[in-house]
Amino acid sequence: MSQAASTIIASHQTIVHFPQGGEPYTVPNEWLIWSGSQDEGGLPDLEHGAHKVLVPFCWWIIHHHEADVIALAQKGQIGVWFASDDDILKHAELIEAGKRIWPLVAAHFPIFRDGRSFSTAALLRGRFAWQGEIRAIGDVLIDQLLQGARVGFDSFALRPDQSIKVALKQFYLFTVTTQNSWRNKRATLSV
Repeated sequence: MSQAASTIIASHQTIVHFPQGGEPYTVPNEWLIWSGSQDEGGLPDLEHGAHKVLVPFCWWIIHHHEADVIALAQKGQIGVWFASDDDILKHAELIEAGKRIWPLVAAHFPIFRDGRSFSTAALLRGRFAWQGEIRAIGDVLIDQLLQGARVGFDSFALRPDQSIKVALKQFYLFTVTTQNSWRNKRATLSV
């Protein structure tokens, strides 16, 4: 089944990873980001197209009991993305269950100046003790990478027009931090 362009959220073909305690690196993007549109009959065909898909959390809420959906998630083919206005605390039980089967979660930036997805990443790392990958998706620009890395993101699907070469340099802009973060404690000044 073919997917209309309107059902896919655009992202860069290369993913920037910045794992906690590691150095940044890049990998090819293997994940299709599905908008959840029902125009094409539901979940994208994973047999003939991309073999991994991020589905909207609102879609997961409805379909998480279906055996085929659970099986695909357990095989590492379905992850979940959270919209900037998703109330993840309201669905704590579902997220706790998802921690056992989701290979990847993502938080969507509908526009670069909407920072609510930074809070989603911080909640996932802090309150939900999410240990797996959290990816920033959507309108992700290079100047959001350092802040994203500090609140809990460890991978980034940049907007397609962003430079990967410039993106990798963003993580080295500052050598001292004055706030605690998911990555480390703040620097203390010696007197």
